Amino acid sequence: MDLSWSNIFLGNLNLSYIVEISIRTFIMFLMVLFILRLSGKKGVRQLSLFEVAIIIALGSAAGDPMFSKEAPIIPSLIVFAVIIIMYRIITYFASKSEKFEDVIEGEPLYVIEDGQFVLGIKNEHTFAKDEFFAEMRQESIEHIGQVKTAILETTGNISFFYFTDNEVKYGLPVLPKPYSEKIRKISEEDFYSCTYCGYSNFLSLETYHCERCEHQEWVKSINSLRLT
Repeated sequence: MDLSWSNIFLGNLNLSYIVEISIRTFIMFLMVLFILRLSGKKGVRQLSLFEVAIIIALGSAAGDPMFSKEAPIIPSLIVFAVIIIMYRIITYFASKSEKFEDVIEGEPLYVIEDGQFVLGIKNEHTFAKDEFFAEMRQESIEHIGQVKTAILETTGNISFFYFTDNEVKYGLPVLPKPYSEKIRKISEEDFYSCTYCGYSNFLSLETYHCERCEHQEWVKSINSLRLT
């Protein structure tokens, strides 16, 4: 079999087709920007799952007309019009009914309450603890004992509410080095935190199961104050 690098990279590409692709791409890109402006959103972090689905649909409708001679632009514009009409209708009904809005947008999810992870969180959401720890570190949080409540919003943002300095508890560290020092058997009396749920307590020389979640992996707790 003859392998033609020209066919792989260029195909039937010529100067007139390059100009046509450029024009098509420019038009479709402007249309996507226009539709996104109609949604009223300022950035990706403000988008819900429903709105991400809208963007994917727009991208799919815009993709083929950008480079395919067989895909005219007008049918894609019709798709755009249908998508924005659907978006307006759905957002209208969502504004009238909280239940409908919860179905479309999802609900805020409590991740931390009273300095501990909410039990059952992994059954309700694809919860990635490493990513959540990274979010906490970006907010200058050293351990979850500093956090009174954390809520995962429908946009993907996380809202943190903190204990006052005199309320800070012993908590599970979120910094990589102390968190990596996991143990199962307690060899030194101290405060320890369950790596699964964040429950913290003073433990003596013994192997313990967590009172909240029954796991038995621990790291030393810390109770440092949050620096702001």
